[in-house]
Amino acid sequence: VQLQASGGGLVQAGGSLRLSCAASGRTFSTYAMGWFRQAPGKGREFVASLSWADYSTYYTDSVKGRFTISRGVGENTVDLQMNRLKPGDTAVYYCAIQSRKYSSGSYIDQTEYDYWGQGTQVTVSS
Repeated sequence: VQLQASGGGLVQAGGSLRLSCAASGRTFSTYAMGWFRQAPGKGREFVASLSWADYSTYYTDSVKGRFTISRGVGENTVDLQMNRLKPGDTAVYYCAIQSRKYSSGSYIDQTEYDYWGQGTQVTVSS
C-alpha cells in the first residue's frame, strides 16, 4: 500500500494550505485515515482523523476550528484544509491509514495506523 501526500509548502501566518493524500496498492480495508505531524526536534503527534464508517472527525485541540479533514474525491483519499495557519503548525505532515478495527476504537493513536505516507513539509512564516 502506498500513500502519496501533497499540498505542502511555504505560507505566511494567517494563510491557508490544503493537503491531500491518496492511497493505492494491494487490496486493503480502510477504517480511518488520519494526519499526523512532526515538528523539528519533536515527536510525531496526532492532528486529525476521519472514520470511514460514520464520517466522524477528530482533532487535536490546537487545530480545532482552523483545520478540517474530509474525504477526497477518490476512493481512499483524504484532505486536510488548514486555515489561519500559525508558525507553530510548521512540521512535516504525514497521512496514514488504519486498515483494521482495533479494540480501543481510537482514531487518534498513531500506533494503530498501519500504513504511512512519506510526509509533506508545511512551513508557516511569521
